[in-house]
Amino acid sequence: MSSAKILVVDDEKSIREFLTILLQQEQYDVVTAASVQEGIDALASNHPDLVMCDLKLPDGTGLEVLQHAREHHIATPFIIITAHTTPQHALEALRAGAAEYLSKPFNVDDLKTILNKLLAASEADPNPFEVPEFIGSSAPIQRILDTIPRVASTPSTVLITGESGTGKELLARAIHAASANADGPFLSVNCGALPEGLLESELFGHVRGAFTGAVRDHAGLFVEAGGGSLLLDEVGELTQPMQAKLLRVLQERRVRPVGGTREIEFDVRLLAATNRDLQADVEEGRFREDLFYRLNVLHLHLPPLSQRADDLPELARHFVQRTCARFGIEDKRLTPDAVRVLQAYSWPGNVRELENIIERTVAMETSELISSGSLPEHLRGTRGPVIFDHMVLPEEGIDLEEHLSSVRASLMRQALEVSGGQQKKAAELLRLSYRAFRYHAEKLGLVRDDD
Repeated sequence: MSSAKILVVDDEKSIREFLTILLQQEQYDVVTAASVQEGIDALASNHPDLVMCDLKLPDGTGLEVLQHAREHHIATPFIIITAHTTPQHALEALRAGAAEYLSKPFNVDDLKTILNKLLAASEADPNPFEVPEFIGSSAPIQRILDTIPRVASTPSTVLITGESGTGKELLARAIHAASANADGPFLSVNCGALPEGLLESELFGHVRGAFTGAVRDHAGLFVEAGGGSLLLDEVGELTQPMQAKLLRVLQERRVRPVGGTREIEFDVRLLAATNRDLQADVEEGRFREDLFYRLNVLHLHLPPLSQRADDLPELARHFVQRTCARFGIEDKRLTPDAVRVLQAYSWPGNVRELENIIERTVAMETSELISSGSLPEHLRGTRGPVIFDHMVLPEEGIDLEEHLSSVRASLMRQALEVSGGQQKKAAELLRLSYRAFRYHAEKLGLVRDDD
């Protein structure tokens, strides 16, 4: 996207000049500003395709520019840049809607890659606020689609269950879009991704001075989502103390910010999602029964992709088309043999795994047609789960250690492919500790010491 216009907001003249030269070399149009107010003015008058904004500015912060954009329904992607990086700053930036968060000094090649990605995505999807529809016509998905209007018409809490990668947040967004709260915000938080103290502040808010780094009041998601919907993703990962605090909030419909003395009423449509069996967790004492029944008023279950084989061709073609549009390349087509291979695979990572594999395949394939040979090797060799009981010992025998090493290497390689190279996720798929996975992966040459 060589004609894209980029707004740079930074109070350091040297940074503005450096970025101007760098971006103009890449054939971008560049507009600069040195303060929050100048940034807001430039945003309104220049209509940039992307904004690079410093966090600390003379008259405020870059988040104020970002918040102004979102309040005025300006969907321009933001990159927040700063020399003062803290986890709290990064969290605030991403929660406010920043697409990326970069620390100074940043790598020029990394910046170019990020710019290309964000501008390509913006061009392919000019309306990021639009809720995408489910793809598929199978009976399980049609039952879900038929249920959405009825569920959305009530203010009751909805519990969405399903394996990782099945589209639980997508379903939550669809419910929000069909509800009376559709004009309000849709906010989401991953309950398993944040430490307990930070999660409490994120949900319920905090007052200035409540803890180190709390330099200003923060309303919290229950209040910020007022008039809209709040999704508690991976709600099954809440600690017992957080379960008790959440239960009290849901019962009283009021929150007390961390360090605060007064309670604040809120009005949100609550949605919760989990890949865990909460009923089993209740029976085993890991999840509060009273909270479970508070959340499980309406229950929707998303089936795994393995139970939606009829949807797979449509899903795969959709991801091929979308990836080609994002990459700005000629449309590619899946051959019938490629579709058959995709349908034969078990898809432990569900729709997310399919999307990742399609994107990787499209990126690597040079021809118009995507055949079975274009797909990753572990897909072509899979026809359901591996059954080790049926292995036959050759008459001449085998080197067991060598054979086990080969099996280990194959499964670890597949786990890395399924997880998109995320080693911690790959370790989880193989029921290994991260340390054990790293040891074997390095020994087998699957990863480098510096990965």
